[in-house]
Amino acid sequence: MRQIDIHQVIDQARFTRFHWAVMALCALLLIFDGYDLFIYGVVLPVIMQEWGLTPLQAGALGSYALFGMMFGALCFGTLADRIGRKKGIAICFLLFSGATIVNGFASNPTEFGVCRFIAGLGCGGLMPNAVALMNEYAPKRLRSTLVAVMFSGYSLGGMLSAGVGIVMLPRFGWESMFFAATVPLLLLPVILRYLPESIGFLVRQGRYAQARELLARVEPGHVFAPTDELLLSETKGAGVSVLELFREGRLLRTLCLWVAFFCCLLMVYALSSWLPKLMASAGYSLGSSLSFLLALNFGGMAGAILGGWLGDRFDLTKVMVAFFAAAALSISLLGFKSPTPLLYLLITVAGATTIGTQILLYAGAAQFYGLSIRSTGLGWASGVGRNGAIVGPLLGGALLGINLPLPLNFMAFAVPGVVAALAMALFALSSQRRRAGHAALAAAKA
Repeated sequence: MRQIDIHQVIDQARFTRFHWAVMALCALLLIFDGYDLFIYGVVLPVIMQEWGLTPLQAGALGSYALFGMMFGALCFGTLADRIGRKKGIAICFLLFSGATIVNGFASNPTEFGVCRFIAGLGCGGLMPNAVALMNEYAPKRLRSTLVAVMFSGYSLGGMLSAGVGIVMLPRFGWESMFFAATVPLLLLPVILRYLPESIGFLVRQGRYAQARELLARVEPGHVFAPTDELLLSETKGAGVSVLELFREGRLLRTLCLWVAFFCCLLMVYALSSWLPKLMASAGYSLGSSLSFLLALNFGGMAGAILGGWLGDRFDLTKVMVAFFAAAALSISLLGFKSPTPLLYLLITVAGATTIGTQILLYAGAAQFYGLSIRSTGLGWASGVGRNGAIVGPLLGGALLGINLPLPLNFMAFAVPGVVAALAMALFALSSQRRRAGHAALAAAKA
């Protein structure tokens, strides 16, 4: 009887059609997720006018979905470690797609906010589970790249919402943007038919035959006999306890990740919620303002892919430090009068270093936390970070409400980039010291 190390097989596997399929399915899920999240920024100028909302009221309304995302990430990240990632993803998908469709029937801000909160529960739970699943199946040498490419579906969803808004808003009204969520709901059975379950979860459940079948698809060149014993490097299965995130030297780095998630999501949602409105207030038409949202999300997709590629070749944490610094600079410059090509460039860079870095944060957290606590670690990092997402729209509404000059609005959005850069620099320093300590201990034992 052979003993098979599951992690070793996956880490050293060749990139196959199976990996393509997992990446494509997770990316498709995140396209729909991103569409749902960015839809609010697209319809915001229209519903503000239709319902007579003040900037502060509009900011609060935009935060309802983000409150839902915070609870969804906390609940469904941990729940998936108990029931499996596939079931967790299915529940989340049904929640946000169904609530988004119902959202189109909202006749007042209260109904709108309730639907957005429920949709946020599903969106917040889906993200950490999709990232954890992709990270589990990705070969080690391509892990950051594959997670980043998969997560670029989130930015594609944002681009899709802006594109659909340009076409449908003037013709069919803001309600049509939400009714369009019927399409992804129809595709759910197909996605679930081909989406694999977590191998680690199957092994912990004693479902060894299914685990061997999936492992054979990960590495087609290997033959796994029924008598082979499948081993996990981590067998505690303690992912249901948040205390595990602070044990074994993880305390400081977990806190640094949480600060970085908070700041990054604040920037992402401040920009995605208010960029069209700010640009419309600066004199641009609604169509032009939505095209800025397209540029923001295109930058997010490009930044995630570039950052993932750099992360696989250099240190991913250091890449994120550089990206956060670039985010602070580019967002600060958005408030100043610039030629149109330069303005689009700055928005694209801002998207690359905020939305793109958010994606890199998920990839970095997935690599930092072990398999048994990965969904919990991602869920809590995302959930705590959602407080930043909640603050973002509220901050934008408050700033617009006091009629600050445009440059000061964008400078306020840029400050979290500096804080996040410092947090990830501390994360990198702590990791380096811990590796040095392990090396010294190993040398002493030798």
